[in-house]
Amino acid sequence: MNSPLSWLTRSLAAVVKKTCLYSCMLAVPAALMVTSGCTLAPDYERPDVEIPTEFRYEPMVVSETANTTWWTQFGDPVLDELIATALVNNYDVKIAAANVEQALGIVTQTRSDLYPQIGYGASGEKRRLGDTELSGTFPNAPKIPNKLETYQAFLSASWELDLWGRIRSLSDAAQANMLATEEVRRGVILTLVSTVATSYINLRGLDEQLAVSRATLATYAESVRLYKLQFKYGQTSLMTVAQSESQYETAATQIPQIESQIVQQENALSVLLGDNPSAIPRGKSISELVSPTVPAGLPSLLLERRPDLLQAEQGLIGANAQIGAAKALYFPTISLTGAFGDSSSNLSDLFKGSSRTWNYAGQIVGPIFSFGAVSGQVAQSEAAQRAALASYELAVQSAFADVDNALVAYLKTGEQLEAQQRLVSALTEYERLAKLQYDAGYVPYSTVLQAQQNLFPAELALAELRAAVLAASANIYKAMGGGWIDEADKLSGRAPTVTAEPPTVPPLF
Repeated sequence: MNSPLSWLTRSLAAVVKKTCLYSCMLAVPAALMVTSGCTLAPDYERPDVEIPTEFRYEPMVVSETANTTWWTQFGDPVLDELIATALVNNYDVKIAAANVEQALGIVTQTRSDLYPQIGYGASGEKRRLGDTELSGTFPNAPKIPNKLETYQAFLSASWELDLWGRIRSLSDAAQANMLATEEVRRGVILTLVSTVATSYINLRGLDEQLAVSRATLATYAESVRLYKLQFKYGQTSLMTVAQSESQYETAATQIPQIESQIVQQENALSVLLGDNPSAIPRGKSISELVSPTVPAGLPSLLLERRPDLLQAEQGLIGANAQIGAAKALYFPTISLTGAFGDSSSNLSDLFKGSSRTWNYAGQIVGPIFSFGAVSGQVAQSEAAQRAALASYELAVQSAFADVDNALVAYLKTGEQLEAQQRLVSALTEYERLAKLQYDAGYVPYSTVLQAQQNLFPAELALAELRAAVLAASANIYKAMGGGWIDEADKLSGRAPTVTAEPPTVPPLF
Protein backbone atom coordinates (compact mmCIF):
# COMPACT_ATOMS: atom_id res chain seq x y z
CA MET A 1 0.00 0.00 0.00
CA ASN A 2 1.39 3.37 -0.96
CA SER A 3 2.22 5.76 1.87
CA PRO A 4 1.14 9.43 1.57
CA LEU A 5 4.80 10.51 1.55
CA SER A 6 5.79 8.23 -1.34
CA TRP A 7 2.67 9.23 -3.24
CA LEU A 8 3.44 12.93 -2.80
CA THR A 9 7.04 12.43 -3.96
CA ARG A 10 6.03 10.55 -7.10
CA SER A 11 3.29 13.03 -7.88
CA LEU A 12 5.51 16.10 -7.69
CA ALA A 13 8.29 14.43 -9.65
CA ALA A 14 5.94 13.58 -12.45
CA VAL A 15 4.41 17.06 -12.58
CA VAL A 16 7.79 18.77 -12.55
CA LYS A 17 9.00 16.51 -15.35
CA LYS A 18 5.98 17.27 -17.48
CA THR A 19 6.03 21.04 -16.92
CA CYS A 20 9.78 21.72 -16.93
CA LEU A 21 9.73 22.39 -20.67
CA TYR A 22 6.90 24.91 -20.35
CA SER A 23 8.63 26.68 -17.48
CA CYS A 24 11.91 26.95 -19.36
CA MET A 25 10.03 28.47 -22.29
CA LEU A 26 8.77 31.16 -19.93
CA ALA A 27 12.34 32.13 -19.03
CA VAL A 28 13.02 33.73 -22.42
CA PRO A 29 10.15 36.26 -22.44
CA ALA A 30 10.72 36.81 -18.72
CA ALA A 31 14.33 37.78 -19.36
CA LEU A 32 13.32 40.13 -22.17
CA MET A 33 10.63 41.81 -20.06
CA VAL A 34 12.88 42.23 -17.01
CA THR A 35 15.91 43.59 -18.81
CA SER A 36 13.92 45.96 -21.01
CA GLY A 37 11.86 47.44 -18.18
CA CYS A 38 11.89 51.17 -17.53
CA THR A 39 11.25 53.21 -14.42
CA LEU A 40 9.48 56.46 -13.72
CA ALA A 41 12.17 57.59 -11.27
CA PRO A 42 14.10 60.77 -12.15
CA ASP A 43 17.55 60.18 -13.62
CA TYR A 44 20.07 60.42 -10.80
CA GLU A 45 23.07 62.72 -10.99
CA ARG A 46 25.37 63.56 -8.13
CA PRO A 47 24.33 67.00 -6.81
CA ASP A 48 26.59 69.94 -7.46
CA VAL A 49 27.96 70.91 -4.07
CA GLU A 50 30.20 73.89 -3.47
CA ILE A 51 33.61 72.42 -2.62
CA PRO A 52 36.47 74.46 -1.15
CA THR A 53 39.60 74.54 -3.25
CA GLU A 54 41.85 73.64 -0.31
CA PHE A 55 41.80 72.95 3.38
CA ARG A 56 42.44 76.03 5.47
CA TYR A 57 45.05 74.53 7.80
CA GLU A 58 46.74 71.84 5.73
CA PRO A 59 50.46 71.66 6.61
CA MET A 60 53.10 72.37 4.02
CA VAL A 61 54.61 68.89 4.38
CA VAL A 62 52.21 66.04 3.70
CA SER A 63 52.52 62.48 2.43
CA GLU A 64 50.31 60.29 0.25
CA THR A 65 49.60 57.72 2.94
CA ALA A 66 45.81 57.79 3.14
CA ASN A 67 45.56 54.28 1.67
CA THR A 68 48.01 52.57 4.02
CA THR A 69 47.75 51.10 7.49
CA TRP A 70 48.66 54.44 9.04
CA TRP A 71 48.56 53.21 12.65
CA THR A 72 51.74 51.21 12.08
CA GLN A 73 53.58 54.54 11.77
CA PHE A 74 53.33 54.95 15.55
CA GLY A 75 55.98 52.25 15.72
CA ASP A 76 54.34 50.25 18.51
CA PRO A 77 53.72 46.53 17.82
CA VAL A 78 51.41 46.35 20.84
CA LEU A 79 49.11 48.97 19.30
CA ASP A 80 49.16 47.10 15.99
CA GLU A 81 48.09 43.91 17.74
CA LEU A 82 45.32 45.68 19.66
CA ILE A 83 43.86 47.10 16.45
CA ALA A 84 44.06 43.71 14.72
CA THR A 85 42.28 42.10 17.67
CA ALA A 86 39.57 44.76 17.72
CA LEU A 87 38.88 44.36 13.99
CA VAL A 88 38.24 40.65 14.50
CA ASN A 89 36.41 40.64 17.83
CA ASN A 90 34.64 44.00 18.12
CA TYR A 91 30.89 43.56 18.44
CA ASP A 92 29.99 46.77 16.63
CA VAL A 93 31.81 45.44 13.56
CA LYS A 94 29.96 42.13 13.84
CA ILE A 95 26.62 43.92 14.17
CA ALA A 96 27.38 46.13 11.17
CA ALA A 97 28.39 43.09 9.08
CA ALA A 98 25.17 41.30 10.03
CA ASN A 99 23.17 44.38 9.05
CA VAL A 100 24.81 44.29 5.60
CA GLU A 101 23.84 40.63 5.20
CA GLN A 102 20.29 41.51 6.21
CA ALA A 103 20.18 44.32 3.63
CA LEU A 104 21.51 41.92 0.99
CA GLY A 105 18.68 39.56 1.81
CA ILE A 106 16.16 42.36 1.34
CA VAL A 107 17.67 43.14 -2.08
CA THR A 108 17.34 39.50 -3.12
CA GLN A 109 13.77 39.37 -1.84
CA THR A 110 12.78 42.58 -3.65
CA ARG A 111 14.40 41.55 -6.94
CA SER A 112 12.59 38.20 -6.89
CA ASP A 113 9.33 39.97 -7.80
CA LEU A 114 10.86 40.80 -11.21
CA TYR A 115 10.57 37.13 -12.22
CA PRO A 116 7.75 34.59 -12.40
CA GLN A 117 7.01 32.98 -9.07
CA ILE A 118 6.71 29.20 -9.57
CA GLY A 119 5.27 26.91 -6.92
CA TYR A 120 3.85 23.44 -6.51
CA GLY A 121 1.11 21.68 -4.64
CA ALA A 122 -0.45 18.29 -4.13
CA SER A 123 -3.44 17.01 -2.21
CA GLY A 124 -5.27 13.81 -1.58
CA GLU A 125 -8.61 13.30 0.11
CA LYS A 126 -10.80 10.38 1.06
CA ARG A 127 -14.24 10.84 2.58
CA ARG A 128 -17.39 8.88 3.38
CA LEU A 129 -20.88 10.32 3.48
CA GLY A 130 -23.50 8.96 5.84
CA ASP A 131 -26.27 6.80 4.42
CA THR A 132 -28.90 9.13 5.85
CA GLU A 133 -27.29 12.10 4.15
CA LEU A 134 -27.20 10.31 0.77
CA SER A 135 -30.83 9.07 0.92
CA GLY A 136 -32.11 12.44 2.10
CA THR A 137 -30.23 14.43 -0.55
CA PHE A 138 -30.76 12.07 -3.51
CA PRO A 139 -33.88 9.93 -2.66
CA ASN A 140 -34.55 8.73 -6.24
CA ALA A 141 -30.94 8.59 -7.48
CA PRO A 142 -29.27 5.31 -8.34
CA LYS A 143 -26.99 3.87 -5.74
CA ILE A 144 -23.52 5.50 -5.82
CA PRO A 145 -20.33 4.59 -3.97
CA ASN A 146 -20.34 5.94 -0.44
CA LYS A 147 -16.54 6.44 -0.38
CA LEU A 148 -15.20 9.34 -2.44
CA GLU A 149 -11.52 9.96 -3.36
CA THR A 150 -9.87 13.04 -4.90
CA TYR A 151 -6.18 13.43 -5.83
CA GLN A 152 -4.44 16.48 -7.30
CA ALA A 153 -0.86 17.47 -8.18
CA PHE A 154 -0.04 20.75 -9.89
CA LEU A 155 2.62 23.32 -10.67
CA SER A 156 1.58 27.00 -10.47
CA ALA A 157 3.11 30.23 -11.72
CA SER A 158 2.34 33.91 -11.19
CA TRP A 159 4.02 36.98 -12.57
CA GLU A 160 3.47 40.73 -12.28
CA LEU A 161 4.62 42.45 -15.45
CA ASP A 162 6.74 45.38 -14.36
CA LEU A 163 5.83 47.60 -17.32
CA TRP A 164 6.05 50.85 -15.33
CA GLY A 165 9.16 49.97 -13.34
CA ARG A 166 7.56 49.86 -9.89
CA ILE A 167 9.34 46.67 -8.85
CA ARG A 168 12.57 47.78 -10.49
CA SER A 169 12.41 51.09 -8.61
CA LEU A 170 11.85 49.24 -5.34
CA SER A 171 14.78 47.01 -6.22
CA ASP A 172 16.98 50.04 -6.90
CA ALA A 173 15.94 51.55 -3.58
CA ALA A 174 16.73 48.30 -1.75
CA GLN A 175 20.14 48.13 -3.42
CA ALA A 176 20.90 51.73 -2.44
CA ASN A 177 19.90 50.94 1.13
CA MET A 178 22.18 47.90 1.08
CA LEU A 179 25.11 49.96 -0.20
CA ALA A 180 24.38 52.61 2.44
CA THR A 181 24.45 49.87 5.07
CA GLU A 182 27.79 48.72 3.71
CA GLU A 183 29.13 52.26 4.09
CA VAL A 184 27.87 52.24 7.67
CA ARG A 185 29.93 49.10 8.22
CA ARG A 186 33.00 50.76 6.71
CA GLY A 187 32.34 53.77 8.92
CA VAL A 188 32.30 51.49 11.96
CA ILE A 189 35.73 50.19 10.95
CA LEU A 190 36.98 53.75 10.45
CA THR A 191 35.76 54.79 13.88
CA LEU A 192 37.00 51.59 15.54
CA VAL A 193 40.58 51.88 14.30
CA SER A 194 40.89 55.55 15.21
CA THR A 195 39.18 55.02 18.58
CA VAL A 196 41.46 52.13 19.55
CA ALA A 197 44.49 54.18 18.53
CA THR A 198 43.43 57.30 20.45
CA SER A 199 42.34 55.25 23.47
CA TYR A 200 45.72 53.53 23.62
CA ILE A 201 47.48 56.88 23.22
CA ASN A 202 45.40 58.38 26.01
CA LEU A 203 46.20 55.35 28.17
CA ARG A 204 49.93 55.82 27.62
CA GLY A 205 49.48 59.52 28.36
CA LEU A 206 47.83 58.67 31.67
CA ASP A 207 50.65 56.24 32.39
CA GLU A 208 53.11 59.10 31.87
CA GLN A 209 51.11 61.35 34.18
CA LEU A 210 51.08 58.61 36.81
CA ALA A 211 54.85 58.19 36.50
CA VAL A 212 55.35 61.96 36.87
CA SER A 213 53.06 62.04 39.92
CA ARG A 214 54.83 59.15 41.62
CA ALA A 215 58.26 60.60 40.91
CA THR A 216 57.13 64.00 42.23
CA LEU A 217 55.60 62.36 45.30
CA ALA A 218 58.87 60.56 46.01
CA THR A 219 60.79 63.84 45.70
CA TYR A 220 58.36 65.58 48.04
CA ALA A 221 58.60 62.69 50.54
CA GLU A 222 62.37 63.09 50.64
CA SER A 223 61.97 66.85 51.19
CA VAL A 224 59.61 66.23 54.11
CA ARG A 225 62.08 63.79 55.65
CA LEU A 226 64.98 66.27 55.35
CA TYR A 227 63.01 69.21 56.71
CA LYS A 228 61.83 67.18 59.66
CA LEU A 229 65.46 66.36 60.45
CA GLN A 230 66.41 70.04 60.09
CA PHE A 231 63.54 71.04 62.38
CA LYS A 232 64.66 68.42 64.90
CA TYR A 233 68.10 70.02 65.08
CA GLY A 234 66.77 73.55 64.97
CA GLN A 235 67.91 74.38 61.46
CA THR A 236 64.43 75.19 60.08
CA SER A 237 61.02 76.18 61.34
CA LEU A 238 57.89 74.08 61.87
CA MET A 239 56.18 76.19 59.21
CA THR A 240 58.62 74.89 56.61
CA VAL A 241 57.84 71.33 57.64
CA ALA A 242 54.11 71.99 57.40
CA GLN A 243 54.50 73.59 53.96
CA SER A 244 56.50 70.61 52.67
CA GLU A 245 53.90 68.19 54.06
CA SER A 246 51.07 70.10 52.38
CA GLN A 247 52.96 69.94 49.10
CA TYR A 248 53.42 66.19 49.54
CA GLU A 249 49.71 65.60 50.18
CA THR A 250 48.75 67.74 47.19
CA ALA A 251 50.76 65.45 44.94
CA ALA A 252 49.38 62.37 46.71
CA THR A 253 45.78 63.34 45.87
CA GLN A 254 46.59 63.26 42.14
CA ILE A 255 47.64 59.61 42.08
CA PRO A 256 44.28 57.93 42.95
CA GLN A 257 42.53 60.14 40.41
CA ILE A 258 44.93 59.18 37.62
CA GLU A 259 44.82 55.50 38.60
CA SER A 260 41.03 55.60 38.36
CA GLN A 261 41.23 57.16 34.90
CA ILE A 262 43.68 54.45 33.80
CA VAL A 263 41.31 51.67 34.86
CA GLN A 264 38.40 53.35 33.09
CA GLN A 265 40.47 53.71 29.92
CA GLU A 266 41.53 50.06 30.12
CA ASN A 267 37.90 48.99 30.49
CA ALA A 268 36.87 51.07 27.49
CA LEU A 269 39.65 49.52 25.42
CA SER A 270 38.66 46.02 26.56
CA VAL A 271 35.13 46.59 25.25
CA LEU A 272 36.54 47.77 21.91
CA LEU A 273 38.58 44.57 21.79
CA GLY A 274 35.46 42.48 22.37
CA ASP A 275 36.71 41.35 25.77
CA ASN A 276 35.65 41.65 29.39
CA PRO A 277 37.25 44.47 31.40
CA SER A 278 40.88 43.59 32.00
CA ALA A 279 44.40 45.03 32.00
CA ILE A 280 45.75 46.23 28.66
CA PRO A 281 49.31 45.36 27.60
CA ARG A 282 51.73 48.26 27.13
CA GLY A 283 54.30 48.91 24.48
CA LYS A 284 56.28 52.08 23.92
CA SER A 285 55.95 55.08 26.21
CA ILE A 286 54.15 58.21 25.09
CA SER A 287 57.44 59.95 24.40
CA GLU A 288 58.64 57.05 22.21
CA LEU A 289 55.59 56.92 19.93
CA VAL A 290 56.09 58.51 16.52
CA SER A 291 53.38 60.76 15.12
CA PRO A 292 52.15 59.58 11.67
CA THR A 293 52.66 61.95 8.77
CA VAL A 294 49.71 64.05 7.68
CA PRO A 295 48.04 62.43 4.63
CA ALA A 296 47.81 64.45 1.43
CA GLY A 297 44.42 65.01 -0.12
CA LEU A 298 42.25 67.48 -1.98
CA PRO A 299 38.80 68.50 -0.71
CA SER A 300 37.16 66.94 -3.79
CA LEU A 301 38.69 63.54 -2.95
CA LEU A 302 36.91 63.63 0.39
CA LEU A 303 33.65 62.82 -1.39
CA GLU A 304 35.13 59.47 -2.44
CA ARG A 305 36.90 58.69 0.85
CA ARG A 306 34.42 59.25 3.64
CA PRO A 307 31.96 56.40 4.30
CA ASP A 308 29.40 58.77 5.79
CA LEU A 309 29.32 60.83 2.57
CA LEU A 310 28.93 57.71 0.45
CA GLN A 311 26.19 56.55 2.82
CA ALA A 312 24.37 59.87 2.48
CA GLU A 313 24.60 59.68 -1.31
CA GLN A 314 23.19 56.16 -1.36
CA GLY A 315 20.34 57.42 0.78
CA LEU A 316 19.69 60.08 -1.85
CA ILE A 317 19.79 57.46 -4.63
CA GLY A 318 17.32 55.30 -2.74
CA ALA A 319 14.96 58.22 -2.15
CA ASN A 320 15.17 59.05 -5.85
CA ALA A 321 14.17 55.49 -6.76
CA GLN A 322 11.22 55.57 -4.36
CA ILE A 323 9.74 58.39 -6.45
CA GLY A 324 9.56 56.03 -9.42
CA ALA A 325 7.87 53.34 -7.34
CA ALA A 326 5.29 55.83 -6.10
CA LYS A 327 4.55 57.26 -9.57
CA ALA A 328 4.06 53.75 -10.95
CA LEU A 329 0.98 53.40 -8.74
CA TYR A 330 -0.86 55.75 -11.11
CA PHE A 331 -0.76 53.00 -13.76
CA PRO A 332 -2.48 49.60 -13.84
CA THR A 333 -0.90 46.46 -12.42
CA ILE A 334 -0.85 43.57 -14.88
CA SER A 335 -0.53 40.04 -13.52
CA LEU A 336 -0.43 36.63 -15.16
CA THR A 337 -1.27 33.39 -13.35
CA GLY A 338 -1.42 29.78 -14.46
CA ALA A 339 -1.42 26.21 -13.28
CA PHE A 340 -0.69 22.83 -14.88
CA GLY A 341 -1.23 19.46 -13.29
CA ASP A 342 -3.38 16.36 -12.92
CA SER A 343 -6.59 15.63 -11.05
CA SER A 344 -8.31 12.28 -10.59
CA SER A 345 -10.63 10.43 -8.29
CA ASN A 346 -8.36 7.40 -8.52
CA LEU A 347 -4.71 7.50 -7.54
CA SER A 348 -3.70 5.02 -10.25
CA ASP A 349 -5.26 7.23 -12.95
CA LEU A 350 -3.68 10.49 -11.69
CA PHE A 351 -1.10 10.84 -14.46
CA LYS A 352 -3.10 9.48 -17.38
CA GLY A 353 -4.02 11.77 -20.24
CA SER A 354 -7.63 12.11 -19.20
CA SER A 355 -6.61 13.49 -15.76
CA ARG A 356 -4.62 16.45 -17.06
CA THR A 357 -5.82 19.94 -16.04
CA TRP A 358 -4.52 23.42 -16.77
CA ASN A 359 -5.56 27.03 -16.57
CA TYR A 360 -4.14 30.48 -17.15
CA ALA A 361 -5.47 33.96 -16.53
CA GLY A 362 -4.55 37.60 -16.76
CA GLN A 363 -5.57 40.46 -14.51
CA ILE A 364 -5.38 44.22 -14.83
CA VAL A 365 -6.01 46.36 -11.75
CA GLY A 366 -5.64 50.13 -11.72
CA PRO A 367 -6.87 53.19 -9.83
CA ILE A 368 -9.60 55.56 -11.03
CA PHE A 369 -10.40 57.66 -7.98
CA SER A 370 -7.98 57.14 -5.08
CA PHE A 371 -8.77 60.43 -3.33
CA GLY A 372 -5.12 61.25 -2.73
CA ALA A 373 -3.86 57.76 -1.84
CA VAL A 374 -1.43 57.68 -4.77
CA SER A 375 -0.66 61.39 -5.01
CA GLY A 376 0.03 61.40 -1.29
CA GLN A 377 2.63 58.67 -1.69
CA VAL A 378 4.25 60.57 -4.57
CA ALA A 379 4.35 63.73 -2.45
CA GLN A 380 5.90 61.79 0.43
CA SER A 381 8.60 60.29 -1.78
CA GLU A 382 9.43 63.65 -3.37
CA ALA A 383 9.67 65.31 0.05
CA ALA A 384 11.88 62.44 1.28
CA GLN A 385 14.13 62.97 -1.74
CA ARG A 386 14.48 66.68 -0.92
CA ALA A 387 15.30 65.80 2.70
CA ALA A 388 17.90 63.26 1.53
CA LEU A 389 19.44 65.90 -0.73
CA ALA A 390 19.70 68.36 2.15
CA SER A 391 21.18 65.64 4.36
CA TYR A 392 23.80 64.89 1.74
CA GLU A 393 24.77 68.55 1.36
CA LEU A 394 24.94 68.93 5.14
CA ALA A 395 27.11 65.81 5.41
CA VAL A 396 29.52 67.22 2.82
CA GLN A 397 29.88 70.52 4.65
CA SER A 398 30.28 68.76 8.00
CA ALA A 399 32.98 66.53 6.51
CA PHE A 400 35.02 69.53 5.34
CA ALA A 401 34.63 71.08 8.79
CA ASP A 402 35.79 67.83 10.43
CA VAL A 403 38.96 67.77 8.33
CA ASP A 404 39.72 71.44 8.98
CA ASN A 405 39.11 70.94 12.71
CA ALA A 406 41.41 67.91 12.76
CA LEU A 407 44.15 69.76 10.85
CA VAL A 408 44.02 72.89 13.00
CA ALA A 409 43.95 70.76 16.18
CA TYR A 410 47.06 68.90 15.01
CA LEU A 411 48.96 72.08 14.11
CA LYS A 412 47.98 74.16 17.11
CA THR A 413 48.35 71.34 19.61
CA GLY A 414 51.83 70.77 18.22
CA GLU A 415 52.65 74.43 18.77
CA GLN A 416 51.22 74.23 22.28
CA LEU A 417 53.36 71.15 22.98
CA GLU A 418 56.53 72.97 21.95
CA ALA A 419 55.63 75.90 24.21
CA GLN A 420 54.84 73.55 27.09
CA GLN A 421 58.20 71.81 26.71
CA ARG A 422 59.93 75.20 26.99
CA LEU A 423 57.77 76.03 30.02
CA VAL A 424 58.70 72.79 31.79
CA SER A 425 62.39 73.41 31.11
CA ALA A 426 62.13 76.93 32.51
CA LEU A 427 60.20 75.81 35.61
CA THR A 428 62.65 72.99 36.24
CA GLU A 429 65.50 75.47 36.24
CA TYR A 430 63.48 77.86 38.41
CA GLU A 431 62.91 75.12 41.00
CA ARG A 432 66.60 74.19 41.02
CA LEU A 433 67.71 77.77 41.60
CA ALA A 434 65.04 78.35 44.27
CA LYS A 435 66.27 75.35 46.27
CA LEU A 436 69.87 76.51 45.99
CA GLN A 437 68.98 79.98 47.23
CA TYR A 438 66.84 78.57 50.06
CA ASP A 439 69.65 76.29 51.19
CA ALA A 440 71.99 79.28 51.14
CA GLY A 441 69.53 81.29 53.24
CA TYR A 442 68.73 83.94 50.60
CA VAL A 443 65.01 83.20 50.10
CA PRO A 444 62.24 81.73 52.29
CA TYR A 445 60.88 78.25 51.65
CA SER A 446 57.72 79.76 50.13
CA THR A 447 59.82 80.51 47.02
CA VAL A 448 60.69 76.83 46.65
CA LEU A 449 57.08 75.92 47.33
CA GLN A 450 55.86 78.26 44.61
CA ALA A 451 58.33 76.83 42.09
CA GLN A 452 57.22 73.27 42.83
CA GLN A 453 53.55 74.22 42.67
CA ASN A 454 54.11 75.53 39.14
CA LEU A 455 56.33 72.69 37.93
CA PHE A 456 54.19 69.70 38.91
CA PRO A 457 51.03 70.62 36.95
CA ALA A 458 53.18 71.77 34.03
CA GLU A 459 54.75 68.30 33.83
CA LEU A 460 51.29 66.70 33.93
CA ALA A 461 50.11 69.02 31.17
CA LEU A 462 53.18 68.12 29.08
CA ALA A 463 52.31 64.41 29.21
CA GLU A 464 48.72 65.22 28.32
CA LEU A 465 49.75 67.36 25.36
CA ARG A 466 52.05 64.65 24.02
CA ALA A 467 49.08 62.31 23.92
CA ALA A 468 46.88 65.03 22.39
CA VAL A 469 49.26 65.60 19.47
CA LEU A 470 49.38 61.87 18.67
CA ALA A 471 45.62 61.58 18.98
CA ALA A 472 45.17 64.60 16.69
CA SER A 473 47.20 62.88 13.97
CA ALA A 474 44.92 59.84 14.26
CA ASN A 475 41.85 62.06 14.00
CA ILE A 476 43.13 63.47 10.68
CA TYR A 477 43.04 59.99 9.15
CA LYS A 478 39.59 59.46 10.63
CA ALA A 479 38.32 62.75 9.20
CA MET A 480 39.77 62.18 5.73
CA GLY A 481 38.79 58.53 5.39
CA GLY A 482 40.63 56.77 2.59
CA GLY A 483 41.55 53.42 1.18
CA TRP A 484 43.11 52.42 4.50
CA ILE A 485 39.62 51.34 5.54
CA ASP A 486 39.83 48.54 2.99
CA GLU A 487 43.23 47.57 4.41
CA ALA A 488 41.69 47.43 7.87
CA ASP A 489 38.76 45.46 6.47
CA LYS A 490 41.17 42.76 5.33
CA LEU A 491 42.39 42.40 8.90
CA SER A 492 38.84 41.91 10.07
CA GLY A 493 38.61 38.78 7.93
CA ARG A 494 35.78 40.12 5.81
CA ALA A 495 36.76 41.41 2.38
CA PRO A 496 34.24 43.72 0.66
CA THR A 497 31.71 41.63 -1.29
CA VAL A 498 28.91 44.02 -2.20
CA THR A 499 28.67 45.65 -5.60
CA ALA A 500 26.37 48.07 -7.35
CA GLU A 501 25.98 45.84 -10.42
CA PRO A 502 22.51 45.83 -12.04
CA PRO A 503 20.60 42.58 -11.56
CA THR A 504 20.89 39.86 -14.19
CA VAL A 505 18.19 37.37 -15.04
CA PRO A 506 18.97 34.07 -13.28
CA PRO A 507 18.01 30.72 -14.83
CA LEU A 508 14.68 29.38 -13.65
CA PHE A 509 16.11 25.84 -13.39
